[in-house]
Amino acid sequence: MLLQALAFHSSTATLTLSSDSCGDPGNCRTFLDIVWGCLTTIFACTWISVHPNVPAQGQTWVKLTCRRLGMMLMAIVAPELIVFLAARQFFFAGDFSKRFGVPRTHGFFFAMGGFVSGTGTPVTTFKQLEDPLLGAQYLAEIRATDVASIMDRSKGDALSKGVALIQSAWFMTQCIARLFQRLPVTELEVATLAFAAVNIFTWLLWWGKPLDAQTPIRVGPVEDENDIDPTIYLKTPSSIWSVMDAAYGAIYGGDYHPRSSTPVPLLWCPHVPHRFLHAFLLETSSAIIFGAIHCSAWAVVFPSAAEKWIWRASSLLVTAIPAAMGLVQLISPPVEHSPFLTIPFAATLCLYIVSRLGLIILPFTTLRILPPGAFMDIDWTTFIPHV
Repeated sequence: MLLQALAFHSSTATLTLSSDSCGDPGNCRTFLDIVWGCLTTIFACTWISVHPNVPAQGQTWVKLTCRRLGMMLMAIVAPELIVFLAARQFFFAGDFSKRFGVPRTHGFFFAMGGFVSGTGTPVTTFKQLEDPLLGAQYLAEIRATDVASIMDRSKGDALSKGVALIQSAWFMTQCIARLFQRLPVTELEVATLAFAAVNIFTWLLWWGKPLDAQTPIRVGPVEDENDIDPTIYLKTPSSIWSVMDAAYGAIYGGDYHPRSSTPVPLLWCPHVPHRFLHAFLLETSSAIIFGAIHCSAWAVVFPSAAEKWIWRASSLLVTAIPAAMGLVQLISPPVEHSPFLTIPFAATLCLYIVSRLGLIILPFTTLRILPPGAFMDIDWTTFIPHV
């Protein structure tokens, strides 16, 4: 229905230079109303939906803000990647809860590096809990931690998350109402609708995860720092290939040694092999929905032929690439990050990023020319039964 409605607009709308005139002063919305409504919805989708892992201690607020903004940017460029991470942590938290008889919140906090040892190293793998010397004490103190102590570290609650969810739901309702009333939906609104739809996955998966928690909970005795093996320290990316390798590991699940570094990687979750398929299906579903919503604007009239074909090509690519990469991983999981895998991965990743940037830029460039009907407001009285 969405595609049919947008196709209707393409055959009837006449593009004119954008203005706030719609021919009905009592039932108009302004150019600022369109842009502001979309931007606030996108901000709500990304700022509230992303739940970073616990950062390294002692960082300044500037570094913490940049870290959060970086994850927001990632959610804008590749929202399905955030859904994949949220799904992995959701399933891990559920398995952790069943295995050790604790609430799911404990599983989330464990996966995000919230529990640390006496020396500040994350306690975030089953191997640590099975350690014959300290594992039993780690587990006992994790079980003794109540949910309130964990949620006290959260910067958000059900109310703030609910408000953001309502904002997105209201925006989606407005878009659907405009289609029912045969009113044009701008490309910026289509892009925002895609963000809102995909972020519903993230919100639901991360509903019980502490938001922006920055203070860990110490468990177990103080350890001797001399026991830390210096040969397992993580490498810092220093070249384009190592950066690509880090991105590759973030998507497919790289190795992480808790005692090698204090902070848990931004895109990391303890590996649960039997749950990968479930996370993959959710990630692929969200990617298909995200791309399909953009593809629904296939027949919309664009200001230029170039913008139309860029939109079409980009929409197809952002739909197909995540599904194809996930399918390759599902059929033949790579054992190691060899150059034969890194090179095509890097090329595909670059193509995807370019396509996503196209779908970020085009919604704003097309605002320069809009059909007069785009400024018509919704007549909500038509949805109210009356005699």
